[in-house]
Amino acid sequence: MKKARSRLAAAVAGLGIAPLVAVIMPASTAYAHGYVSAPMSRQAQCAARIVQCGAIQWEPQSVEGPKGLRSCSGGNARFRELDDDGKGWRATSVGNTVTFTWTFTARHRTLNYEYYVGGRRVAVVDGHDQQPPSSVSHTVNLGGVSGRQKVLAIWNIADTANAFYACIDLEVR
Repeated sequence: MKKARSRLAAAVAGLGIAPLVAVIMPASTAYAHGYVSAPMSRQAQCAARIVQCGAIQWEPQSVEGPKGLRSCSGGNARFRELDDDGKGWRATSVGNTVTFTWTFTARHRTLNYEYYVGGRRVAVVDGHDQQPPSSVSHTVNLGGVSGRQKVLAIWNIADTANAFYACIDLEVR
């Protein structure tokens, strides 16, 4: 009888502590996926604590949403800070041709990569329905723009209906 009470007490204590442990333990990185690491995307700036952000600081690779969106957050409400153009994002000084580097934590087969400036698609790079290596770089001509620009980079996945989104703030000279 004493053993049964001890087991019951231990089980009740465990159930009582479990929610507390779940709240205070740091969140683990999601099983996802990829972001633009250079020039530093908005989520890379969050992860580096250059700009104060919410949950994206812990998982910059997770800005995933349905294909076809045109937002920095990929339509993900958890990462809405990425859509705020007034948040103090650092702009990287570049020329009209820029090399963007994607860093991947899970490598999906790739349909393509798209790059937009001011809502206009300036480049598309075929992914050949292949899994990328741990990082990929693309050199993109920005199409003659100058001054402060926001580039939307999209990694369209071949084997799901989703894409990964990254916005990069640039000062084009």
